Amino acid sequence: MSSYEKIYAVVRKIPYGKVATYGQVAELSGLAGKARVVGYALFRVDLGITDVPWHRVVNYKGEISYSPLRNGADKTQRVLLEEEGIEFNDKGKINLHKYLWRGI
Repeated sequence: MSSYEKIYAVVRKIPYGKVATYGQVAELSGLAGKARVVGYALFRVDLGITDVPWHRVVNYKGEISYSPLRNGADKTQRVLLEEEGIEFNDKGKINLHKYLWRGI
């Protein structure tokens, strides 16, 4: 199984209404210390693919990692998370104590 397939397998386990961090997904995928690889893998997921809930992965601060390369997917990510009941504070952060998935 490739690194990306391992990452996607972990991301598929993040439940509705919860988030995980890039670092957490990396560690659970056997890629400790390689959070950027998780970001690269999720960047490659087609927005129309629904079996990899890419939108549930955020940075360690509880924020969406904004990038002009994502062509608007940042806004889509926030909308999808809010549709799952995840709340953002006025600074755009998610309360990780409340919404962080605790692992497999």
